[in-house]
Amino acid sequence: MKLGELAEKIYKYLPAVKGPLYKISFKEKIKWTGLILAVYFFLSYVPVIGLKLTQEANYLLTLQHLLGARFGSLLTLGVAPIVTSGIILQLLVGSKIINLDTKTREGRKKFGMWNKTLAFFLAFVEAIAYVVLGPLHTEKILIPFIVLQIALGGILVILFDEVISKWGIGSGVSLFILAGISVQIFIRMFSPFPAGCSFETLSACVPSIDNPPVGLVWDSLINFYNNNPTNAILAFVPILSTIIVFLIVVYIQGINVEVPLAFSLFRGFGKSWPLKLLYTSNIPVIFMFALLLNFQMMSRVGVQEVSPGKYCGPLGCFDSAGNPISGFAYYISTPRGIASEIIGGTISINTIIHGILYAIIMIVGCTIFSVMWVKTSGMDAKSVAEQLYSIGMQIPGYRRDPRIIESVLNRYISPLSILSGVCVGALTALADFLGAIGTGTGILLAVTIAYNYYELIRNEDTEDAPKIIKKFLGD
Repeated sequence: MKLGELAEKIYKYLPAVKGPLYKISFKEKIKWTGLILAVYFFLSYVPVIGLKLTQEANYLLTLQHLLGARFGSLLTLGVAPIVTSGIILQLLVGSKIINLDTKTREGRKKFGMWNKTLAFFLAFVEAIAYVVLGPLHTEKILIPFIVLQIALGGILVILFDEVISKWGIGSGVSLFILAGISVQIFIRMFSPFPAGCSFETLSACVPSIDNPPVGLVWDSLINFYNNNPTNAILAFVPILSTIIVFLIVVYIQGINVEVPLAFSLFRGFGKSWPLKLLYTSNIPVIFMFALLLNFQMMSRVGVQEVSPGKYCGPLGCFDSAGNPISGFAYYISTPRGIASEIIGGTISINTIIHGILYAIIMIVGCTIFSVMWVKTSGMDAKSVAEQLYSIGMQIPGYRRDPRIIESVLNRYISPLSILSGVCVGALTALADFLGAIGTGTGILLAVTIAYNYYELIRNEDTEDAPKIIKKFLGD
């Protein structure tokens, strides 16, 4: 039996969310979206029974929000199984290892079934990897129980994504990532409490020069007040970097190419078809980040202590906090705050090489995923031409033929699929170099997801929408 057929048979027994049999009102979509998001936040604070975080988790804790995850809770995996399964299938289909025509409706249906089946499987595989090989630790006798809890959380996220896709607005994956990044940025900018603050250690909740608050705004103000301008500037650089990157991404979101179209049945009437510079939006960077995160997890396999505070394995070495310091693991890790190192005069040649290699890896990887996504998601010139032809559109001045529409669109879509990947990869690397809060990947994802949600809501029938939403949309 072929793997595809096996996946389709397993798919029939997997829990699923049925779509609505009637047209859902905007208010009902908002209700379902808000309900799922509230449940998601609640589960992110439900701890996994019997689990402890190891030192290796310190490095990954700064990245968990990019996967809509919270290590140590039921949502330890976040959207990782969904994104990883998408990456694997994209690579297999794009390289023709799996012969599947995703340009057809039947092909896309099969791709969806295989993707969900693989995501369920990966929920268990990644749960095992996190507990046995990764940053989570428990007693051996509890390992099956812990793995089951974490995998169950991953499966719930898959179902939550289905609920939002069918009953809500947009994609659950995008919504969970946006929520995680937004919370992270808000805390990093405005939290008045130090990092060690907790209910058990209330005395550590009082900020000071030696115990600065997590919020960089307050940290900067405290240093200015205590006549320490250098540290105040260093604390303010990430805030300024975040604002700059945010404005750049918003500006680029508005750049598009207008393709003129005409209605074949109504001469004299036409419209333009906007093709954005970021044609594939945030998809490439989501896939690229998940791929690098999986490589980082793999690089921790076989790690042993070689000297006090230094742990090495086949793919690199790490410090006691789990941060990569050399080898392959170091060069695929996110270089944070190169701008601050330049200001502080502590930049090194090794850091510069790290930054250059990271930028190349990010740009090339995002470009590859961008091209693959266009080919497998129905966004290529042929698929779009068939959609336009089916609704009675044609290129002005040409006879009505889908091949002509395809040839014209191909002049734009092929270059845009490459440029989109290059732009998101370069923007991500730039934001990381500047030390932007939430990482470059996080800011890019947050802005593009928020912008996409704005456009989705604009295209919805908002007749029954609350007044505050109508005002926000300018209706």
